[in-house]
Amino acid sequence: MEKTKGISRARFLAGAAALGVSAAVLPSRPAAATGRGLRHRGVVYTVGEGETPGTAWSAARMRRDIRAIRDRLHADTVDVTGDGVERLTATAAEAVERGLHVWLQPTLADASQPDTLEHLAECGRFAERLRRRGASVDFSVGCEFWLFVPGIVPGETVLERVQNMLNGTFDPVRMQRRLDGFTAKAAAVGRSVFHGNLSYAAAQDDKVDWDLFDVVGIDYYSYFRQPTDYVRELRKYLCWGKPLAITEFGTCTYVGAPEAGGMGWNVVDYDKDPQEIKGRLVRSEHTQAAYLTDLLAVFESMGLYAAMAFEFVTPDAPHRTDNPRYDLDMASYSITKTIKDHPDDPRSGWHWEPKEAFHALARQYGRSCVRQTQ
Repeated sequence: MEKTKGISRARFLAGAAALGVSAAVLPSRPAAATGRGLRHRGVVYTVGEGETPGTAWSAARMRRDIRAIRDRLHADTVDVTGDGVERLTATAAEAVERGLHVWLQPTLADASQPDTLEHLAECGRFAERLRRRGASVDFSVGCEFWLFVPGIVPGETVLERVQNMLNGTFDPVRMQRRLDGFTAKAAAVGRSVFHGNLSYAAAQDDKVDWDLFDVVGIDYYSYFRQPTDYVRELRKYLCWGKPLAITEFGTCTYVGAPEAGGMGWNVVDYDKDPQEIKGRLVRSEHTQAAYLTDLLAVFESMGLYAAMAFEFVTPDAPHRTDNPRYDLDMASYSITKTIKDHPDDPRSGWHWEPKEAFHALARQYGRSCVRQTQ
């Protein structure tokens, strides 16, 4: 299989809602009955090659992180996503070993459609082996195919496809037809190798035939002032009569970030060396923490199937205290901050430290664990 370098999801969270290119088509069915409280509470854990030698994937680091997700964050679920069958399967196996529910979601960027489906099949076969051994596993066939898979929107790379979407240089009817076709192929491959709950992570306004899947999966980045507005918006996804999983939710670490939604990352000048924050942003871990916990309370009140905060760590967006212009962590959705031993050296070692959002989620997740055991 062709080897394809992974891509930083935090830089390309431009969902269809932000681009204004599609509208969800909903069936005429009653909403699924829901109880109270989430069934699964977790965090997205991205695996990939890393953008620099210093941020390359490490099995030892992954094992420490999975333990922290269970013991310190008090999550019961980890969304293992990214590329590389070995990285994905090793991480999923570690999470299962630690007693966590696994949401396994392979996501290749800029690979051919046959390679994407082959990558999907390999991961799905592994997920099925875990499931047959008694592990709690959901399998997602991928994420926002129009963005990550060539041949649906014009453009050979994610950057080119985003630009074509923003410029309107695409045929929306042809795009939807191609998206429908590839999604159906991915679902068929997923069904052929995995026999548990099957899902897909869609952008909020993507048009998806959810009859292909067992669980509706939505990457959710809306911002409202009133909780009732979130409830009203989310209810439309229950019309399929299926469980709803929030496959991503979160915001960046500066004042005003929630209002920017899935485009909160777009405050970095990536053309400069070193990269720097544009404008005069005000760092605010409290803003991030409040948004996450407010949304989590909404998800709990609706009794949704799962919610996974985006994301656990973003090694390529380090935090710096010496100069706010270079504090790339402000543009990160991560609930931890990456601290490099030598900030100006791309090969430098690093570690993460919890942000306020980490502690806030840990408190809510911990309280939920206590309630479930009582």
